[in-house]
Amino acid sequence: MIKTLFYSFFLLFLAIPAVWAAPPEDDPNAVDTNRTLQGQVSSVSQFSDVQPTDWAFGALQSLVERYGCIAGYPNSTYRGNRALTRYEFAAGLNACLDRINELISTATSDLVNKQDLAVMQKLQQDFATELTTLRGRVDTVEAHTATLEAQQFSTTTRLNAQIITAISDTFGNRVGGDASGNPQRERDESNLFFATRGRLNLESSFTGKDLLRVRLEFGNFANPDGSSQIAAATGTGMTRLNFDNDNNNTLIIPHIRYYFPVSDSLSFVVGPAGIGYNDITDNVTPATIGDDGNGIPSQFGKNSLLFERGGGGAAANWKITKDLLLTLGYLSNIPNVPSAQNGLFDGGYNALAHLVYYGKQGAIGVAYSHGYNPAGTVNITAGRGSTLSSAPFGNTITTSNSIVGVQGYYRFSPNFQIHSWGGYIWVNAKSSGLSDISNGRGGTDSLFVNNGDNANAWFGAIGMSFPDVGGKGNLPGILFGIPPRVSSSDVRQERDNAYHIEAFYRYRLNDNISVTPGFWVILNPENDNRNDTQYVGVLRTTFDF
Repeated sequence: MIKTLFYSFFLLFLAIPAVWAAPPEDDPNAVDTNRTLQGQVSSVSQFSDVQPTDWAFGALQSLVERYGCIAGYPNSTYRGNRALTRYEFAAGLNACLDRINELISTATSDLVNKQDLAVMQKLQQDFATELTTLRGRVDTVEAHTATLEAQQFSTTTRLNAQIITAISDTFGNRVGGDASGNPQRERDESNLFFATRGRLNLESSFTGKDLLRVRLEFGNFANPDGSSQIAAATGTGMTRLNFDNDNNNTLIIPHIRYYFPVSDSLSFVVGPAGIGYNDITDNVTPATIGDDGNGIPSQFGKNSLLFERGGGGAAANWKITKDLLLTLGYLSNIPNVPSAQNGLFDGGYNALAHLVYYGKQGAIGVAYSHGYNPAGTVNITAGRGSTLSSAPFGNTITTSNSIVGVQGYYRFSPNFQIHSWGGYIWVNAKSSGLSDISNGRGGTDSLFVNNGDNANAWFGAIGMSFPDVGGKGNLPGILFGIPPRVSSSDVRQERDNAYHIEAFYRYRLNDNISVTPGFWVILNPENDNRNDTQYVGVLRTTFDF
């Protein structure tokens, strides 16, 4: 009799979907709160979506009111038309078998009767075809699963990659003259070029919550000397793409990062190389904008320049409340070169404190960064502005810098969001001497710098983007910004403000391929209105897999 009851309930649960929550496919440890069971119900009338006219109403009523082995959802629904998963079937069947065993052991009058068995037998006959089909599908899935497990790359490591190809050109006479510095030969020296960049990320997890990433990278956006092709052709880094690089098609390992949580509110990030502020904290810019291959094409427009610094070190993220996150980090500029100039504590470094508040539709962050730059390593604005703003006292003078930045975004609707950032920079000379300092026209002047000289610069941008406008996965966007400008200095300040105006449209062909035409204009490049306006056009194609 027990075998008959077991088989009968098996058939019934194939006909009537049960109610157990299967974890989402992309996270086997997650819990889907929208499908969590409530307690057992005592009457089928407690289900708002079950009607007496439903074909299985009688069977469901019997299970609920006679055997008490069916539960509903927190919103008092049963969702009888939803597809049945193997998890759901196992949970529902187990609940009913427990109840049947209880009835058998007590031998009460509520024991299953012949009428119930007749219903089960009829269901068996009615669903014979479906049972056969389901059995075949399950066998096929199990076979495929076994094949994947046998052929998988690793039980702890997965590979993801991004390949970017781009056709680009610039228009406008070169800043300060030709590449030799001759101001009488100001002309457009750029040519249409095609280049690629590839990143292969090996990501491993040992506990299911931690993440170790090792990145391999190659690309040919650089000149043989390692300089940016676009920057060299135009005479200014304001024209750079956000995905150009300087490894000249040599395969390198530029990035090693390990993230691990120690509690629900505290986590750490460590890495010996290629760790920037972007890798240890949220830069409070929509991910759709900051992605090298799928976001805004310009280097300046990617995110606040405050976050474009680092090397190797460690950081802690403390979730003070569910809406408030504090990041503290320390990064050595070149930790893999253990010399006095590049030591972990005696050489170049950057330290960050960043507080972020998350709202329902956006976030805002306030950050403070302090850095120390030995002579020869000065690049305060990470190439996001003029040559002078990157090294206000030249590259041969040791400096320290402090940056305060505010950044945030807000989603007005699923198809419209706005983001912005701005900041102020203080730079102090920590050595004295004669230094070659940019004159804003593509050349330099030799000026004397005193230990203690000060310089200040500021920057900002605002952008709008429209996710899924024109098709799912598409992203049009615009941005207006003011690249860093040295507004006051004991040595040299800049004449004018440069202005960055950009528009782009990412068109997604499918889940793995997107094409992005982009165009931006730099007015007063190098913060000098004597320089010709620069125009940059790019057609980027990105492959994600």
